Amino acid sequence: MNVLVIGSGGREHALCWAIRKSDLVDELFCAPGNGGIADEATCVDLNASNANEVINFCKDHAIGLVVVGPEAPLVAGLVDKLTGAGIKAFGPSAKAAQLEGSKGFTKDICAKYNIPTAGYKRCHSLPEALAYLEQVGAPIVIKADGLAAGKGVIIAKTLDDAQKATRDIFGGQFGEAGNSVVIEEFLVGEEASFIALVDGETVLPLATSQDHKRAFEGDEGPNTGGMGAYSPAPVMTEEMCSRVMDEIMIPTVKAMTAEGAAFKGVLYAGLMITEKGPELIEFNCRFGDPECQVILFRLVSDLVPALLASIEGTLDQISLDWHDQVAMAVVMAAKGYPGHYEKGNPIQGLKDASSGENIHIFHAGTAIKDGRIIAIGGRVLNITARGNTVTKARDLAYQAIAKIDWKNGFYRKDIGWRAIEREKD
Repeated sequence: MNVLVIGSGGREHALCWAIRKSDLVDELFCAPGNGGIADEATCVDLNASNANEVINFCKDHAIGLVVVGPEAPLVAGLVDKLTGAGIKAFGPSAKAAQLEGSKGFTKDICAKYNIPTAGYKRCHSLPEALAYLEQVGAPIVIKADGLAAGKGVIIAKTLDDAQKATRDIFGGQFGEAGNSVVIEEFLVGEEASFIALVDGETVLPLATSQDHKRAFEGDEGPNTGGMGAYSPAPVMTEEMCSRVMDEIMIPTVKAMTAEGAAFKGVLYAGLMITEKGPELIEFNCRFGDPECQVILFRLVSDLVPALLASIEGTLDQISLDWHDQVAMAVVMAAKGYPGHYEKGNPIQGLKDASSGENIHIFHAGTAIKDGRIIAIGGRVLNITARGNTVTKARDLAYQAIAKIDWKNGFYRKDIGWRAIEREKD
């Protein structure tokens, strides 16, 4: 079978790396791919927003499975169009992808079906939002309703900060994604990621993980798409996983079917583990990034049959095996990210840094120019390691980073700190 992966980030590199290992796969393509994906797949210049272009490529190259990595083409309905053309595609329909495409839609689903989440209000104008902020005060969470590349969430500690963030969003900071906002109660607890494969009915949990959203050490600075992750997440005990399944995941899948939008693909719940238990922060309709990197680095089983089962409605026949070791990914980003950053800087030392079976570097914002790897994005590399403990995985990852020569890069030096504190205890 020939497979096409859509996307160019670290998540897609991890997907290509895992899919390439399957005995079911003959040829693997990635559109558009990146400098690291080129080692796993044939990178092709396709416009994912042009469904006809993707369909024609699939027909010309006998593609038996398309795996859509990023959220934008999912929300735009690429899976619907591929399916309509008779091509198997992994991911939710546009209607189901509203769980990520509209934060307000998700909050309304939670309210209607009693799924635990923070209190909220949807606001469609600046005056309405400012009036509500005066009423509720701070700390408070301001979210652009639509897709904003993981940057459309502002945690405002003061009322002034909240008002400024709201004005910025309605003023066009995130384009059409900010045509409306969701203002949410500020939850206190520990964040975790719970990611599962879904076939419209069956929910198959993957390994647990924890992301680090803030740009700087100590969980300070602006929200990003993710500065590092590790798996498993100690906060996600067996009891907590059971509660997440019973209180959030299964009710959501049933709710989407009841709403006429049966969900197939990856359902990713960003959670806050509070004193009351798990509460939903947001849903994503694709693998997390960088969570995908650590989860797939721990996966022993063949990924491809599970992806096909999600499409075909046979996930109840699938089980997955995992490495017992901990996996950790540390993101190297371009200085200035998530704001303005330079592009085109060369990166050296990657071969030396990635030597050893327990180390792998998943590329995100890279390209090949004149035979060299250069940085072309905000989040650029995912240095991923496996170890018997979180501490060991961390040490291996940072030792690898020390071998990388990229003067324009930065990274957090405290990835995994919560789990490491637990190990010390």
